[in-house]
Amino acid sequence: MGTPTWSHDGVMAVAGPMKGKVKVTFSRGAHLPDPTRIFNNGLGGKEWRAIDILETDRIDEAAFTDLVRAAVQFNRSELAKKAVVRSKRPGRSIKPPRKRRSSG
Repeated sequence: MGTPTWSHDGVMAVAGPMKGKVKVTFSRGAHLPDPTRIFNNGLGGKEWRAIDILETDRIDEAAFTDLVRAAVQFNRSELAKKAVVRSKRPGRSIKPPRKRRSSG
């Protein structure tokens, strides 16, 4: 079986069942705002952050939605930065990024 993955201009998050919980890991979560402190795992790392969800937990839907939107915006900004860097290289043409459908 595969791992559920959500992407938009790059990978945003993956989910995986663990013993007694489901872990939703945001690949670049350390770069995302988390004013409601929805992240509860990976807080010391430099890149990823995760939300461990137990069966009895209630998810703050608004906070989760804001987090997904922030991840999309982060990926878009990273893509734009890469395009600027590539455009400064002589003799290179830039193709606009293909539109991708998010899966989720």
